[in-house]
Amino acid sequence: MGVRSVNNTLQSFLDTFVRSGTDASGEVPPSGLTATGGVISDYVSGPAIYRAHIFTSSGTFSVSALGTFGSNVEYLVVAGGGGGGLGGDNASYQAGGGGGGAGGLLSTHPDVPAPLRQTAVPVSTSPGSYTITIGAGGAGGIQGFKGGQQGTLSSIAFASPVSTTGGGGGSGNPSPAPQRNGGSGGGGEGSYSPAPQNSAGTATSGQGNAGGAGSTTPEAADRRLAGGGGGAGGAGNPGVNSGGSQGRGGAGLTIAITGTSTGYAGGGSGGAYNQGINETVPNPGGGGGTGGGNATVGGNATYSTGGGGGGANSISNSASYYAGNGGSGIVVVRYQIGIIQTGTAKATGGAISFYGGKVIHTFTSSGDFTVTDPSPVSISYVVVAGGGSGSGAPWGPVNEAGGGGGAGGVVTNIPGLMPATQPSISIAPGAPNKITITIGAGAQGQNFANGIGLQGTQTTFVAPTAPLNIAAAGGGAGAISSPGPRNGGAGGSGGGGAESSGSAGPATPPGQGFAGGTGSGTAGVTENSGGGGGGAGGAGGNAPGNATGGVGGIGVRLPAIFQNPISTVGAPGPGGSAHWIGGGGGGGTTTPGPAGGIGGKGGGSGGPYAGGGDGGVVPGPSGGSNGSESTGGGGGSAEGRGYNGGSGIVIIAYPA
Repeated sequence: MGVRSVNNTLQSFLDTFVRSGTDASGEVPPSGLTATGGVISDYVSGPAIYRAHIFTSSGTFSVSALGTFGSNVEYLVVAGGGGGGLGGDNASYQAGGGGGGAGGLLSTHPDVPAPLRQTAVPVSTSPGSYTITIGAGGAGGIQGFKGGQQGTLSSIAFASPVSTTGGGGGSGNPSPAPQRNGGSGGGGEGSYSPAPQNSAGTATSGQGNAGGAGSTTPEAADRRLAGGGGGAGGAGNPGVNSGGSQGRGGAGLTIAITGTSTGYAGGGSGGAYNQGINETVPNPGGGGGTGGGNATVGGNATYSTGGGGGGANSISNSASYYAGNGGSGIVVVRYQIGIIQTGTAKATGGAISFYGGKVIHTFTSSGDFTVTDPSPVSISYVVVAGGGSGSGAPWGPVNEAGGGGGAGGVVTNIPGLMPATQPSISIAPGAPNKITITIGAGAQGQNFANGIGLQGTQTTFVAPTAPLNIAAAGGGAGAISSPGPRNGGAGGSGGGGAESSGSAGPATPPGQGFAGGTGSGTAGVTENSGGGGGGAGGAGGNAPGNATGGVGGIGVRLPAIFQNPISTVGAPGPGGSAHWIGGGGGGGTTTPGPAGGIGGKGGGSGGPYAGGGDGGVVPGPSGGSNGSESTGGGGGSAEGRGYNGGSGIVIIAYPA
């Protein structure tokens, strides 16, 4: 027996099969809010049916009508986590870098311990729109900038705003002291001197916990162990000699506000020095990155968790060793929409919603899709990889701009969306036949050092018994003029090239996206511009001149079965329409004198569209922007900075 939808007036097919594949026997009289925004997840908790709006990138939660369950909503707000620190390594200073602190966490959910739990807040239809801001993770320490960077805030603009503080960066050498404080504090570096490098960062009251201090005493063979970053569920462990688990990041909190128990806001582990031994272990959940010894790098925190990045040690001051980046934040708003009667689901996995006679499973993080119905289920799917990052960095006498990042590859079995269409597929019931889904992360923008863009991470969609083995390729890296390479990187969609001598990045494998655009300008000349990154729906634009970056390639709009008007899965596209993915990042430009230059728009002229980040001139009002999370959008480029690609997404639909 199913549960009949009671609050979606926009669809004629009103059967909401919350936990069943058969029709309901009657409607449930109580109703919830009518609201839009984020990725929708409808699920059962006890006798109640909830709707969660999940925001992994900034947006708007809009309320158009109140229901019989009242006007109060619950929430989870997690800021971006801090980057891990990079320890010193020279004749007089050999030590690990501190783990990044978790982003601040505030939530009304019952899974949060009572002393920290917030109270539900009322919403209204006047004004009815509430701005959601998602914080970015802080960059991990690298050579020359060894201190981890603080994450940025996440917030909901209720009448009484809810705002959380970005996680503190892990200590390195040098490390600006204010960067170590945050929602949860960053860990201290393992240090010869007690202060200031080994000191732990402090936490924002009620949002997290302090980091752990670094050790000033060598354990053996001159190892000095760093402290872990603080987490929402506990303080970071100090870098003391405790048998191999020192420097562990503080625990996160496991909260089921989306319908799935997920760890948020875990601290990053501290790094260790000597003999390539990893002296740290992961924290007990929450997305924090693992620490590295002097033969490894710090682990990146999981995006959309607010976890802290792992600390690391630099060996011989090599640029090959760096600390982990903090994870981006997340905001979830939920409210009750009905009362359960009976039933079980056709399948499990992801955020489950219902639209147009279809059951939709949306994966913004890795997981499994498992059929629980006794019969095989025929599925439609869209698989999107992480976007590539744009290029741009301080270099030589002038800053450098570069090409925009390419969009993550898109693979689907729905005709007409992409040049290549995969065959239809049915998934048999049971765990042995499950689809294992790994969501690719967007590439980190290189804000310092050489500024060369990176390729996004592939998204995989695998079920050996189906058989099904799909890999959407990460978006290509944007190129840079100096030190090079000037050719855009290959990927699902190719990255933009730099200078007129650089070529556009190709789309490989074919059929998942389009090539990037070419740049403009001459090596050694101040005025240079990068091409736009390729998009899922079209090639990136060539830079039209030395002072203008190329526009990112246009994305594609999700098929009609996924265009639920109450869900903002994807990003805005041309004409104000929603549900677009795979926009290429805009190319950047150097500043050609007082008039200034113009960066290319993300995802096509008039953007930013489809999750593609804008290109720009310099960081700030005229700078570029990151690709949007859960769209596969490419990151933009600007003089002095490259921007992050957006993470990927997987969406599955089948008949109700």
